[in-house]
Amino acid sequence: LLAWADTRQLQLLHFCLLLGISLAALLGNGLIISAVACGHHLHTPMFFFLLNLALSDLGSICTTVPKAIHNSLWDTSTISYSGCAAQVFLYVFFMSAEFSLLTIMCYDRYVSICK
Repeated sequence: LLAWADTRQLQLLHFCLLLGISLAALLGNGLIISAVACGHHLHTPMFFFLLNLALSDLGSICTTVPKAIHNSLWDTSTISYSGCAAQVFLYVFFMSAEFSLLTIMCYDRYVSICK
């Protein structure tokens, strides 16, 4: 992505692509969260895990994408040490939470199929 730093049109394309993808992910996860929270018939363990999966996905998106959008829009490529450490810590935290939730959801489906 640093090779795009020379061309302003490619930086704007990168900005638009990242913004579109992040807005689509935010909208999709927001719809999942609102559907599960508002639908009382969806208060089952599987939808509880789906709600938490959508929340952790929102967290991982909001950890990395805003800085990438900022870098491509304002033509910068720097990040402070503490910002980088926080970004790596939060991303690893949210990804491990997602993997744990997916493992639990797989086990829940395995138990429901076997019984």
